[in-house]
Amino acid sequence: MLKGFLFLTGAAVLFFAAGCAKKQKPVIEPEKVPTPLCQVSPKDFVILPWSWVPAESEILEGIRECGFNLAGFVNPEALDAVYDAGLQGIVSDPQCHVHGAHLSLDDAEIERRVRALTDRCGTHPARYGYYLRDEPPSTDYSNLARWANAFRKADPDALPYINLFPNYVSLDAMKSWDLTGYEDYIEKFVEIVKPPFISYDHYALMEDGTLRYGYFQNLETVRAAALKHNLPFWNIVLSNSHFQYAEPSPAGFRFQAYTTLAYGGRGISYFTYLSPESGNYRLAPLDQFHHKTPTWDMLRNVNLQIQKLVPVYIQLKSVNVFHHPEVPDLCRGLDTSAHVKSIEGGNFVVGEFEGPEKEPYIMVVNKDLHKSFPFGVSFKETGDIYMINPYTGNTVPWAGENNWLAAGQGMLLKLKKK
Repeated sequence: MLKGFLFLTGAAVLFFAAGCAKKQKPVIEPEKVPTPLCQVSPKDFVILPWSWVPAESEILEGIRECGFNLAGFVNPEALDAVYDAGLQGIVSDPQCHVHGAHLSLDDAEIERRVRALTDRCGTHPARYGYYLRDEPPSTDYSNLARWANAFRKADPDALPYINLFPNYVSLDAMKSWDLTGYEDYIEKFVEIVKPPFISYDHYALMEDGTLRYGYFQNLETVRAAALKHNLPFWNIVLSNSHFQYAEPSPAGFRFQAYTTLAYGGRGISYFTYLSPESGNYRLAPLDQFHHKTPTWDMLRNVNLQIQKLVPVYIQLKSVNVFHHPEVPDLCRGLDTSAHVKSIEGGNFVVGEFEGPEKEPYIMVVNKDLHKSFPFGVSFKETGDIYMINPYTGNTVPWAGENNWLAAGQGMLLKLKKK
């Protein structure tokens, strides 16, 4: 895929920039953020534009206004501008991109490079983490672990960022890495690198209107690994069109966001925020001239919905996910449900959760990308059903027209037991 090439090309230019950001500023206080749009800390739930981002205040402020809480990938010199925009960012420096010859550097040189970068950033409150690698083969895990350990030692408060392949990487490639399958690819990453989170990408919405086979299976695999190792996971989805992927749509954004939430994800990233200047890339939130496209408003709407739901969502524990009535391969059906007795009216994926007092919650997602449906649901236990309104964040009775789901839309419901 071109993602790594496009990112590294942009980042390489930055290596020649002079100066460094050493300002020590106080921790950003929420009440000092210029507008109330960014209500959710990335420590709770990450909303990331997967792009290199320049230190331009207009672009950074637009990212925050679009509902993101991370700025994307930035060079150290951008941290002051990121801070001023009310955001944090993932610091990128080509000297610490872990690929090619950088993989085999000795420990002393790795430590020297890492220290040089972390010293430049100091304890700047806008640094959230450090970019290491995108889509590594498992044969690179041991060397990535050395770099990740060096960053953890030098700056324990910032996270080393590594993103993994989707499950449609070829089986031949995995065999060449001495793996038995995609589950092994994820498991060995956690075992060897010991990451603070699992991030992967999966681009599933195609221009012919179909969903790429394996999207839900990828969520199943990553969710299982995240639960097993008590790690959060982040899903990277599309916010542009290229190759034979679909052009962005409100339904597509809702589908990608709410299916991630249904599976218990604690972060969502969008590739990309700025349109790359190559191939048939188009309709990212900002085009090649840095003008807003219709995608920007679509993405802001779903990001702000996530922000309204997250204060409740982050208190929940994922206990099951099922599909009904159409169950994809290797996924579970209604018969496995922990809380739901019946659900009808459309084709759904349902994430099941428990709240702090073990109360049942479900995230119901309309899997249809083209049609809206009213739906009905009954729980195994008796009680009153409430919804968490994605536009206000309030918990309100589930009644009236609230039984409708737009294409791709999700709804978080709670059972208040009698």
